[in-house]
Amino acid sequence: METFLGFAAIALTTIVALFAALALQALLLHGVFALMQPATAARRIPAPAIERGTALVARVYAARGKAHVVAGL
Repeated sequence: METFLGFAAIALTTIVALFAALALQALLLHGVFALMQPATAARRIPAPAIERGTALVARVYAARGKAHVVAGL
């Protein structure tokens, strides 16, 4: 009987230690991700809008067309 209680105590202690280690690991993982968040969020460069690029192309094309007309081409 005493052997059985000793085994049960060791098994219970091991299970409690396992859950404590998992909780600590999860806590540290969340902390690391919280510290990394500003570094990744600050590096994002907004992509230029398609409308702005289209407007620039239209402006250059219009200016080029006027130059051809003036030059007589």
